Amino acid sequence: MKYIQCPTEADPHNLEPTLFLAGGISNCPDWQSELTAKLERTNWTILNPRRNDFDAGDSRLAESQIEWEYRHLRLASAIAFWFPPQTLCPITLFELGAWSMTDKPIFVGVDPNYQRLLDVKIQTKLARPEVVILESLTDLASALLGGIS
Repeated sequence: MKYIQCPTEADPHNLEPTLFLAGGISNCPDWQSELTAKLERTNWTILNPRRNDFDAGDSRLAESQIEWEYRHLRLASAIAFWFPPQTLCPITLFELGAWSMTDKPIFVGVDPNYQRLLDVKIQTKLARPEVVILESLTDLASALLGGIS
């Protein structure tokens, strides 16, 4: 496994297969580390937007964060979404909606206590009926282990 964490830039010429970790960052546990540990012995290049130190009140830092995510979502060959129960993850909902309208492989995990679980299930079923909604990080990791070409 290769690992790239924001704000480090990925080399667009040396990434296959790449996995962007889309999901809660603010006000929720570091699920990205847990999922990354489960994928340690894979060929994925992980693109992790969670910074070690992030001041959400700094508008310049927020802009560079959003731009990094924008670029790296497009570089990724697949996207893993995780919706934790601690926050609604409005940006993640936006990203899921946007990427559901493409043919890019997506993997979707939603904690059973996430407030909008039913919405994610219904909207994803309508846009991408082949996508199975998983309800644990372990199940999401298992799907990702099977999703490497």
